[in-house]
Amino acid sequence: MSRRGWVLFAAMSVIWGIPYLLIKIAVTGVPVPVLVLARTGVGAALLLPLAARRGQIGALRPHWRWLAAFAAVEIIAPWLLLSDAELRLSSSMTGLLIASVPIIVVVLGRLTGGTERLSAVRWAGLLVGLAGVGLLVGPGAEGGDAWAITECLLVAVCYAAGPLIASRKLGDLPPLGMTAVCLGFAALVYSAPAALTWPGSWPSARVLWCLAGLAVICTAAAFVIFFRLIAEAGPARASVITYVNPAVAVTLGVSVLGERLTPAMAGAFALIIAGSVLATRPGGREARTPRTPRPETGPQSEPEPQPVPGPS
Repeated sequence: MSRRGWVLFAAMSVIWGIPYLLIKIAVTGVPVPVLVLARTGVGAALLLPLAARRGQIGALRPHWRWLAAFAAVEIIAPWLLLSDAELRLSSSMTGLLIASVPIIVVVLGRLTGGTERLSAVRWAGLLVGLAGVGLLVGPGAEGGDAWAITECLLVAVCYAAGPLIASRKLGDLPPLGMTAVCLGFAALVYSAPAALTWPGSWPSARVLWCLAGLAVICTAAAFVIFFRLIAEAGPARASVITYVNPAVAVTLGVSVLGERLTPAMAGAFALIIAGSVLATRPGGREARTPRTPRPETGPQSEPEPQPVPGPS
């Protein structure tokens, strides 16, 4: 990659690794619906004018049903579940559980009619990755209650379903416009719940800074930078941030919040990342340039999308 590509790659690796830390702090000061509204509302306010100036809104109207479905599984449901889980779960554990997304993408792709062949190496990767998840959530595991862990796994399933919907139904839509409209729709959905749970007192400056960071840096700016990374380095290289984000999340959780990193968590992280790398090995054909918020492929006859997590 060029020097510019490496800079963009490093920026995205950090930007999509820090939401877990910011969410952990923000949920101590505002209810979950308010947090999600702040992220989606500010993100939409920043991206919608940019998408409109580029003429990317009009092309989306005929696809509103699939856009709504994509927004539901990529933003509306997972951001609520993830924020609620972090009320009882460490940010480190959350990041590790979400690292299972690439593995779930492969499984869902096969279950929903994907045609890409799974080699012995990719099957081994699935088993290794699932063993890592089992180490995190199995008997004797530490770090959170059963419902919080279930919420994180549901988030991982949502993040895995999103690329499949996007690549099969929305593959030709402009990515910036698609992202902006989905954020705007999510903000409308959360307006009423946020109003009903609005805090009685003003949050602390620390919480407000975290909300601003989530909305401006980890949502709006992140997508703009990510699209530039794809243009600079291609979707295959851009997808490698999938394996860096969890390490950033764990590092920040341990160093900033003083969270405990157990040997089991370290072992699970190694297994999940190794399994993800093996399970998502390309089948020998280059995927075309993505047209969605994550690197995607085109029709079902092409390989399944390379999963790249959005702002969690």
